[in-house]
Amino acid sequence: MRHPAVPWVLPFAVFMLLLAVEPKLGLPPVAGLTIRLVIPALAVIFFSRHLLALRFTSFGPSVLVGIGVFVLWIAPDVLIPGWRSHWLFQNSVVGTLQSTLPPEARADWVALTLRILRAAILVPIVEELFWRGWLMRWIIKPDFEKVPLGTYAPMAFWLTAALFAVEHGSYWEVGFLAGAVYNWWMVRTKNVNDLILAHAVTNACLAAFVVATGRWELWM
Repeated sequence: MRHPAVPWVLPFAVFMLLLAVEPKLGLPPVAGLTIRLVIPALAVIFFSRHLLALRFTSFGPSVLVGIGVFVLWIAPDVLIPGWRSHWLFQNSVVGTLQSTLPPEARADWVALTLRILRAAILVPIVEELFWRGWLMRWIIKPDFEKVPLGTYAPMAFWLTAALFAVEHGSYWEVGFLAGAVYNWWMVRTKNVNDLILAHAVTNACLAAFVVATGRWELWM
């Protein structure tokens, strides 16, 4: 019998594993981007599709939350020149600024399309199933299925936000704020699909900003 956490956790685990392993394979950019998009997407299709639905508690507000998180994410770097070069954001613990999109792929529209699809569709699904759908509930009670989606508990709320920050390396401070906003929205909507929508809007806005401005370091 399959463990109940599998649909919530497996796609994220596959995604993170490929994020670590694929760059070491020395594949051409398009091949690497294809692998990092297709394999986690297959994990979603085969294991998690029953968790997804185009049913939203708050469609319009979720879009606005997504836009708000995007603004929050870029604000320090746009408003304060050199903000991200401070040692707090580039050090041996959190790492350094480095885009995952190789320079030779930045003028390749196939590579850019694959990267945008991953950011705007795949990442919101795998991350929200894991962070807000599973982890926030598991911290409250390991038998997480007995914990309704969006249940508020201070330790689960803030620990999830902190771990979400850690995942985002040099962008840890905005990652923490974004995690807190997404957690709050989960508590409000109690619907993981609203969170996927909000996260997708954030990432789509960020992708458009990156491509328009050439701020490739924002694509970790």
